[in-house]
Amino acid sequence: MKSVLVTGGAGFIGSNFVLYWLENFTNWKVINLDCLTYAGNLENLDWALHHPNHKFIKGDICDRELVEDIFHKYDIRAVFHFAAESHVDNSIADPGIFVRTNVLGTYTVLDVAYRYWMKGPFVVRPGYEECRFHHISTDEVYGTLGWEGKFSEESPYAPNSPYSASKAGSDMLVRSYHKTYGMNVVITNCSNNYGPRQHLEKFIPTVIRTALSRKPIPIYGRGENVRDWLYVRDHCEAIAMVFFKAKSGQTYNIGGENEHKNIELANMICDLLDDMKPMNGGSYKELITFVPDRPGHDLRYALDISKIKREIGWYPKTDFKSGLTETIRWYIDKYFA
Repeated sequence: MKSVLVTGGAGFIGSNFVLYWLENFTNWKVINLDCLTYAGNLENLDWALHHPNHKFIKGDICDRELVEDIFHKYDIRAVFHFAAESHVDNSIADPGIFVRTNVLGTYTVLDVAYRYWMKGPFVVRPGYEECRFHHISTDEVYGTLGWEGKFSEESPYAPNSPYSASKAGSDMLVRSYHKTYGMNVVITNCSNNYGPRQHLEKFIPTVIRTALSRKPIPIYGRGENVRDWLYVRDHCEAIAMVFFKAKSGQTYNIGGENEHKNIELANMICDLLDDMKPMNGGSYKELITFVPDRPGHDLRYALDISKIKREIGWYPKTDFKSGLTETIRWYIDKYFA
């Protein structure tokens, strides 16, 4: 049985991916490395903690000795690198931790993988020819769009926050290991994810949480900022398909093709909550409150996903209303049952 290392596997997307992988690829053992900062939670892993093909290790991706030990002990043959600091507001307040985790942490895992799988530049150790490093990144590295157009894989990087700048740096490191050393890598840049297990600080969980707590629902500016929303389960499927089908060195955009203004999405959530868990009179929409915009708030993100459709055969399958309903129901059951 081969072993795959998943970094950040107790976080939102990482934990959903671990569960997806265990369900669909029974001939792989998952080694799950997570530091369990505020964004990582063992509860996210549900039954995976007791699965015979899952091993959880608490640790820091910047700890090179630990990462090296994991590679040698479990003979790691693939890496899915999710671990990252990801909240833009937090990156504005404390950019240093984002540089440490997202840049130095990526370098550490990447370099350990390179030295374990390869003898030197463009020389792979016998038996390790199929080993691959899959780096999960974000659409925010491209910067911001106006009301028209979409980012393609050829769009120049123009990050506007310390978070997106640190992710852009990690993308460039991964790319450099392919170009300089011939390492087998792929990069995927995703749009905003939503679904079960997302941290309560993120936009959709914040709207759900504050609404059900009968507190003001905070919306930056006038809520005009536009995001493309990708259901996390669809994202997990896309990652797996890219891992197995993509050529080394390729980058793919993964989007949900669900663009909505923040205010529109908040209203959609409130409408669903009015049906699923009604207030005693009135609507949750009455709680919507506009707050001062954050510095450097990107207007719009949108991804052209024609490349992954054409070359990999993936497309988003989850209807947005259905995915949003399932997400709301998960938060109601977990926190407000």
